[in-house]
Amino acid sequence: MLSATVIRRLEALEDISKQEKRLNGLFRLMEDQILWHEAYANIYANKGAITPGVDEVTLDGFSEERVASIITQLKDGTYRFQPVRRVFIPKKNGKKRPLGISSGNDKLVQEVVRIILEHIYEPIFEDSSHGFRPKRSPHTALEQIGEHWGSIKWIVDMDIRDYFNTINHELLVELLKKKIDDTRFLRLIKAMLDAGYLEDWTYHTTYSGVPQGSIVSPILANVYLHELDLFMKGLKQRFDRGKKRKKNLLYHRYSDRIKRLRAKWDSLKGKEGTEKELQAIQDEIRRIDQLRKQIPSGDPFDADYKRLFYCRYADDFCIGIIGSHADAERVRQEVKAFIEETLKLAIAEEKSHIRRSKQGTIFVGYEVKTYSGDRVIKVKRGSRHTTYKSMSEQLQLHIPAGKLQKFCSSKGYGNYERIKATHKAKWIALSDAEILLAYNGELRGLANYYALACNVKQEMHRLALIWRASLFKTLACKHKSRRSKIAKQLKTEDGYVLIVPGEKKTRTIKVFRLKDLKVPIPNDPQLDVSPNIFTWTLSRSEIIKRLNKKQCEYCETTAGPFEIHHIRKMKDVAKGKAFWQQMMAARNRKTFVLCRTCHHQLHNGTLPDREFFKKHVKGEPDA
Repeated sequence: MLSATVIRRLEALEDISKQEKRLNGLFRLMEDQILWHEAYANIYANKGAITPGVDEVTLDGFSEERVASIITQLKDGTYRFQPVRRVFIPKKNGKKRPLGISSGNDKLVQEVVRIILEHIYEPIFEDSSHGFRPKRSPHTALEQIGEHWGSIKWIVDMDIRDYFNTINHELLVELLKKKIDDTRFLRLIKAMLDAGYLEDWTYHTTYSGVPQGSIVSPILANVYLHELDLFMKGLKQRFDRGKKRKKNLLYHRYSDRIKRLRAKWDSLKGKEGTEKELQAIQDEIRRIDQLRKQIPSGDPFDADYKRLFYCRYADDFCIGIIGSHADAERVRQEVKAFIEETLKLAIAEEKSHIRRSKQGTIFVGYEVKTYSGDRVIKVKRGSRHTTYKSMSEQLQLHIPAGKLQKFCSSKGYGNYERIKATHKAKWIALSDAEILLAYNGELRGLANYYALACNVKQEMHRLALIWRASLFKTLACKHKSRRSKIAKQLKTEDGYVLIVPGEKKTRTIKVFRLKDLKVPIPNDPQLDVSPNIFTWTLSRSEIIKRLNKKQCEYCETTAGPFEIHHIRKMKDVAKGKAFWQQMMAARNRKTFVLCRTCHHQLHNGTLPDREFFKKHVKGEPDA
């Protein structure tokens, strides 16, 4: 937990940044150990916390002494960033994406730098930016598009080629200088960028780019493209024209005709012998009104009404245009010139297009397009009600075609077209609870992500049927039973439920249902990025409290120094027979605060049982 002093200093950064002033004293702020504790608490539970870099150093063994050593090296200028270890992970298109894995100490330094940069830049980033930002997500980007883009006629698709690997280092530092007046802090960031990478044990110098997977890379990438956000803001101010569209002359001719007919109807109403004429007038009003409903009230081709919309998520951005195709092309050329000439990046021409809004485009995994249906609005004018066709087309979000089929195939649920399920052989060794939580995590994650799509529950119904059948088949295969028997065992009045007996209480786990899906709050989407098989009870603040307690959680000595031990998988702990493993499993933790002696013995495989200490060691063991 941050101290009041550090909080005040970070808040001061935000206030000064809003005043468009340059900031200094950032390097001195890094000398506060409390900030390093916060950095560790932010990242210790990440999957990559104990993934080694080139020097085999991980976050395992975190201690106050380790932090003090890093701070001393930073102050005297002897700290050296290690090259990142480059690995490749598969992309959806079959290609591979390079991922950089940093050293454990470098991860800590990067997180401290990230915290400081976030407090500087978050107050000034544009509302059009949604990627890698607190309380922002793909859903906030889509919500912004859905609220304002309904009347667009054109969508400008542009793709930056290999963005993260082509960021210009010199330009990035110059952009940072606009807000930062601290030479040592800037020099530290430059050293991060120039650390290079190791691939197949061969060192490569980096002259451009930020390593994907690095803790600080996302915010640096946002700082770089913040210039694009500002450019688009200025371009919008120059492009937008007119307060509202001109009237559609044909629409208003129909309206005038209806008005005259109603006046005539009013003059004849109540007079004898006018029933047939009144009926004819009503029929004519209905006929003209039907014609009027088929056209918009405003002029869709009004050259004096133009609008430009822009939304960005990381390096993926989209532009919406109300105007002509020539307007859209002119915008595309201006944006292309800015990206290539000012930002020194390249546009992938083969992925850049101008599309009609009805054709749609793919943005952050959704298909975004407009639909011009018979959207009729009723309003009251005086004592009468009238209707008109809205100019605004309806913007719709859809699950892209083929997405559900690919998901079904990639997860091994079965044949999507034939609605035929198969079991997952690789999960049979897991417990029933683990199998169900894993299945739930996969479908719930997909459903939550596409919760904003039109008719999402109907669209996903077929997939959900196959998914549930695959779940039941996997459990049936595990227990050498039948799918129907498993379904009958789990069936309750409230859907399918797995009962998990425990020593103290019985736990129930519901099988996920699409009917329970709720539209997420855009600024806080509850998304399952990956299956959450285990539930951790350890909070971010608790780990620092345990370290500050200054007591070994194994031998109970208060003689330090103390370090934090990380373990890779809780299920491996549960299977362990050593006493320290049993303790960790009982506390449901991935970490253990140990004195240095116990920590070294644990890694060497020589840590004795605690009862051995009590019987054979008088007092506390040496630190």
